[in-house]
Amino acid sequence: MSFFDEGDEPRRPRPRRPAGGVTSPPDPQTARIRQGVAAGAILLVVILLVVGIRGCLDSAKKRSLRDYNAEVASLVQESDDQVAKPFFEALSGTGAATGDTVNLATQVNQLKIVAEELVDRARRLDAPDEMKPAQSNLLLVLELRRDGLRKIADKIPTAQSSGNQSEAAVRQITGQMMQFLASDVIYSQRVVPYIKRALDENDITGQTIADSRFLPSIDWLDEATVAQRLGGTAPAAARRRGPPAPGSHGHGLSSTTVNGTELSTDEANRIQASPNLTFTINFENQAENDEQAVGVKVEITGAGRPITARAVVPQTSANSDATAEVTLRQQPPIGQPVEIKVTVEDVPGEADSSNNTATYPALFTR
Repeated sequence: MSFFDEGDEPRRPRPRRPAGGVTSPPDPQTARIRQGVAAGAILLVVILLVVGIRGCLDSAKKRSLRDYNAEVASLVQESDDQVAKPFFEALSGTGAATGDTVNLATQVNQLKIVAEELVDRARRLDAPDEMKPAQSNLLLVLELRRDGLRKIADKIPTAQSSGNQSEAAVRQITGQMMQFLASDVIYSQRVVPYIKRALDENDITGQTIADSRFLPSIDWLDEATVAQRLGGTAPAAARRRGPPAPGSHGHGLSSTTVNGTELSTDEANRIQASPNLTFTINFENQAENDEQAVGVKVEITGAGRPITARAVVPQTSANSDATAEVTLRQQPPIGQPVEIKVTVEDVPGEADSSNNTATYPALFTR
């Protein structure tokens, strides 16, 4: 036995720990606490997700309502500025449509196309559910305006003629003006309130709801006004409202001037033709009563189809002078002898109209 072997005790093997360092399971109370904490965390995450999703949906909904309001504003602004304004300027003779009947009808037809495009755009709007009532009324507004323009464009050539056909066309055009007024009322009383209600119910502030007014004045609801603006014939009902007042009635033609030169009834008048040639007719109310909606007509005959133009003087005063400006909407015949007949139309109660008419021989030159 060696020195190192003496007294050594046998070595005991150390116990091995199981792989993975498994510890003893926690007691039941600790386990329940841990489970509660985990469940609470999961619940919190779910709540945050729900709140976040709801917030996103609410934000998207409000954005869609704002977008719809902005799109409606754009449509009605175009309807007012790009359709109504040039349309009534054209009918008043102050816009680009001044000229002959064909040009006026053409421009109104072009504006009708713009109105049709606005209806198509309105139909394609993605209206939120809260805006459905406003959307249906908006479509009605734009359709009324489109349809009115369609019918007026068709009736303009007839309205600018004379006689019974002109009267009927003027009456129909005035009826379409009522349709424009209806569109304004529907917009203000239906579209605007429905948009406002949807915005208010969703707590959306800071929004401006656009106004819209297609018909510029209620004067356009009067047949005599429409006839005057178009140079047509006012229906008899518009010219004769009730029996004539007691006393004398009537007018007398004084003179006719064109291009600054007074026309003569005794010799041929050489007149330089030009676009929108305007005759200035001076006449006098020779009676005791004021008169309303006095028609003044110019007729050119003797070469080709007769040309007729007409204007309406809203009012003449008793024993006072009056003037009418009558513009030709067609090119007169050049180099051919013609007769120009100017007539101040009879008024109700007029006993003698022999001095209401004059005929001028003429030759139009370039």
